[in-house]
Amino acid sequence: MNVARLSSGAFYRQPSDVTPIAVQVAPLRVLVVTNMFPTADRPVMGSFVAEQVASLRCRGLVLDVLFVDGPGSKINYASGLSDVRRIALSAPYGLIHAHYVFSAMLTIASTAMARCQLPIVVTQHGIEAQQGWTAPLCRWTSRRTAYTIATSSRVAAALPGVRQEVIPCGVDTDLFRPLPRDIARQALGLPADTPLVLFVGDPRPEKRIPLIQAAVARLQVRLPAARLLLVHGEPRERIPLYMSACDVLVLASTAEGSPMVVREALACDLPVVSTDVGDVPELLDGLAGCHIAAATEEDLADKLAQSLTRRARSTSRARILPWSLDGVAEKIEAVYRKVI
Repeated sequence: MNVARLSSGAFYRQPSDVTPIAVQVAPLRVLVVTNMFPTADRPVMGSFVAEQVASLRCRGLVLDVLFVDGPGSKINYASGLSDVRRIALSAPYGLIHAHYVFSAMLTIASTAMARCQLPIVVTQHGIEAQQGWTAPLCRWTSRRTAYTIATSSRVAAALPGVRQEVIPCGVDTDLFRPLPRDIARQALGLPADTPLVLFVGDPRPEKRIPLIQAAVARLQVRLPAARLLLVHGEPRERIPLYMSACDVLVLASTAEGSPMVVREALACDLPVVSTDVGDVPELLDGLAGCHIAAATEEDLADKLAQSLTRRARSTSRARILPWSLDGVAEKIEAVYRKVI
């Protein structure tokens, strides 16, 4: 199917030890429209959207998800127009929450054609709002929706003059937690004493993998045993093992919103060396072993060497705990209530 609607899950039920009141208030119902959501063949794609949906359901909200598989084929956006229109009119939704610019454009067009008055909340996630041909489209969609959720202050700054709030995606702090380094390395079959630099993510051009590889090559002049581990396509449940096994995470992107990989690494007490993107400077501020580097192989290598020679984990998990899945879901629900 080009467009898949996922079930909304169970309605909220009061605990048995609570006396029911005479008038029951129906739970808030939200239609989520997204072009990023896990599938059988792409299980990691949009996992942070799926986690947000699940955490909002745990708070008693009823969410239906309309996944428009634009990454699979752009033709799916055309069929998505009628699906959004049909589904939006099929149930008593309080609002529509669109993730990413193309889902927002689709939702705006569909509801306008249907003369549907449902308010729309849009989450603008990152690089697409800050640079390239999609940036004007992000501004256009945010000006035509009731509220914008920006994942970082830099994303918010790229969307001037709109009603918005900065809320990054939540971190699964139960999954992403520190594990003993030796046990993690043994589980992954990694050498016990080799200094390991970790990159996790899709090696898209904006991630600048060649720059990272050049920086690690320069690092090896000072620390010959150091190795770079590029992790892509691994099951999500194994990523905390890599983060506990390695000694430092590296990121050299041209732009980011609020990179999940950095938040997840910090939840695992893994030091981070990154270029100045998104909200990473705020996240790393004052954390021992973590550094912001210039986008040069020399400075990246120098900052990686500083982190590795320290030979200690970060103490960063406490900084991430307020941004757990439930903590972020509470903030998202507050936006929903404000909008309706």
